[in-house]
Amino acid sequence: MEMTDRINTYYPSMTKSEQKVAKCVLEHPDNLIYLSVTELADFAGTGETTVMRFCRKIGFKGYQDFKLMLAQGLPKQQAPSGRDGGDTDDATLLYESMVNILQSSLGMLDREQLEEAINQIDAARHMQFFGVGSSAITALDAKNRFLRIGRRVEAIADSHIQSMMAVTMGEGDVAFGISVSGSTLDTNEMLMKAKQNGAKVIAMTNYAKSPIASIADIVLLTAGKESPLEGGSMGAKISQLFIIDLICKGLERRHADETKNMKELTARAVIDRIY
Repeated sequence: MEMTDRINTYYPSMTKSEQKVAKCVLEHPDNLIYLSVTELADFAGTGETTVMRFCRKIGFKGYQDFKLMLAQGLPKQQAPSGRDGGDTDDATLLYESMVNILQSSLGMLDREQLEEAINQIDAARHMQFFGVGSSAITALDAKNRFLRIGRRVEAIADSHIQSMMAVTMGEGDVAFGISVSGSTLDTNEMLMKAKQNGAKVIAMTNYAKSPIASIADIVLLTAGKESPLEGGSMGAKISQLFIIDLICKGLERRHADETKNMKELTARAVIDRIY
């Protein structure tokens, strides 16, 4: 059943609040696939629970399941033309997309939040990265980057180990959560556990209005929004790594001599492994 037909079938049985959500979906389907559940709730003038009820009422398990089906039903977008009006090849399109994402990342950067994140990390007794899927890969990249400047942080892909790490955190620790959507259940639950035990929470996400942002003490926004069919896109990862590099640069600036020494030590540790 098409999404429009599905919504119209259930529309008479919906509450007035659910009907507000339905109208937004029917009128703006192209835009909704890039909204978080919190953003859609604000757009419709309802609450997150109403959005979730709407999704379940029309036969979906939850909001992400609904967005996936919505994206699948949208017409395929045509490739944009080049600046001269002609067709542009994939390499040029991808390059321009990556440049635009970095420009957006810079434009969205809240320097006060970034500086506060650097302060918290610099003073932290221990820092743990939390993320699943492609965000877990970003966490491992971040661990490598921090290690090379002498910062011992932890990033583990296994969600069970992450959960145990979360409940053992406390005051003086920093829990750093990574989620493009901001609605990743596992990551948000782990951050909440860490926060309840006294740890400071830093969140890196594409959505200022999202569940992870409501948990975090500090929010660092990234660009490169993904549709449900584009999970793990390179654009979103580039924006995440841009923020990670900015944090590391801030730490390097504060501890220049120590950082220089650690970079030399870590480089020598692997030099014999390279031809």
